[in-house]
Amino acid sequence: MIVNVQQTIHIQMIKIGGITNSSVLQIGTSGVITPSSHLYNTGGYTAPAPAVTGEAELAQQEVSLIPL
Repeated sequence: MIVNVQQTIHIQMIKIGGITNSSVLQIGTSGVITPSSHLYNTGGYTAPAPAVTGEAELAQQEVSLIPL
């Protein structure tokens, strides 16, 4: 059986609270979702990131809203 789906999706703004390594963000219809995992070190870092010292630093960071 052949099924053809046509969609038009208009997104004014989307806010994503968090994406982890095993998360899937799907907008629209997909017949098959193939798992894929990629880990890149694009900055050439060799040491772990420094630990967060407190919640005050997190509160001062700006919230990033990315319009699509």
